[in-house]
Amino acid sequence: MSVPYDASHVVSVEPLRRGPVGLVVSRIATMCLVELQKLRHDRTELVTRAIQPALWLLIFGETFTRLRVIPTGNVPYLDYLAPGILAQSALFVAIFYGIQIIWERDAGVLAKLLVTPTPRVAMVSGKAFAAGIRALAQALVVLVLAAVLGVAMTTNPLRLLGVCVAVVLGSACFCCLSITIAGLVLSRDRLMGIGQAITMPLFFGSNALYPVDLMPGWLQVVNLVNPLSYEVDALRGLLIGTPADLSLDFGVLAVAAVTMICIASALLGRLAR
Repeated sequence: MSVPYDASHVVSVEPLRRGPVGLVVSRIATMCLVELQKLRHDRTELVTRAIQPALWLLIFGETFTRLRVIPTGNVPYLDYLAPGILAQSALFVAIFYGIQIIWERDAGVLAKLLVTPTPRVAMVSGKAFAAGIRALAQALVVLVLAAVLGVAMTTNPLRLLGVCVAVVLGSACFCCLSITIAGLVLSRDRLMGIGQAITMPLFFGSNALYPVDLMPGWLQVVNLVNPLSYEVDALRGLLIGTPADLSLDFGVLAVAAVTMICIASALLGRLAR
């Protein structure tokens, strides 16, 4: 016997709708997962990228520790240098991230992404924090090497979490700087040239290698407006316990990251033209 159909008992199920914030968060998480997949499939990149910071620590750090020509107080120079090299390695990972954007433009991937409902700020934020994830993997290699060389670093979990936040914020800022440059020059070759031209001034114009007091006046001004200096200061204070204004450091890094994300998002559409 057939049972009569009663439509009044049918419950309609609405698809789950995310708000703007939920959409941004989900896209950022997706980009970070994609980046982790890339790292899993290409582990050799971590090894090759670790060569340069290893040379800085092994040769530059060990030599200047013995020479004692850079006054760092009671802190051994190698200990003083290690956080700066950590920040440098993260900078080198992030500053050429715009090349990937140009490759996606040339392959037609970017145009497809831009016609989806995903906000541009979500795309850029996802790539920025994906660069942070990649930089964290690089930072782990540097920290292990520094520990092997005898650098006295903290093991406090909260301080190490702060190190991760500083590295991610710094990498997000410089990744978006790279995307901004890509949106202006629209060429991988030009981006490579500009990236190489600004990387070393950012590094040498920070407190990564020497205290601010040793810098000439004009370089101290550069150091004051250089986001890398605040990242190094935060890393140094968290890792080896030197005096640091962490609230200022994290505030500057957060503002710099948000500002660069907004600028890069505004220029993203120019790449797809």
